[in-house]
Amino acid sequence: MKEVKAFIHRGRIADIVHALEQAGFRHLSIIDVKGLLRALSDREQNYSIEIGDRVTDEVKLEVFCEDEQAERAVGLIRLHGRTGQTVAGWVYQSTVDHAWPIDGRTD
Repeated sequence: MKEVKAFIHRGRIADIVHALEQAGFRHLSIIDVKGLLRALSDREQNYSIEIGDRVTDEVKLEVFCEDEQAERAVGLIRLHGRTGQTVAGWVYQSTVDHAWPIDGRTD
């Protein structure tokens, strides 16, 4: 199993999620984060007291899939995450050693 993690501009997340869902990906998590991507506009930036500098509002997307589906997930994220910038975000892939469902059993 693979985890595909991406840090992308907030304005691109809807298109990416729709493309992933249409391709059959269902194990998705979307988390609002602050990072250092080059902002597309001033509205994407805030001043971080913790860092002492400007940060960009971003989204971290996590997709969990079978090994043979990972390349497709990465391709969809890279295609639909484009903003016209040279670097519009980053995609990472990791191996998941184990995954277990959380069920209602108490044994």
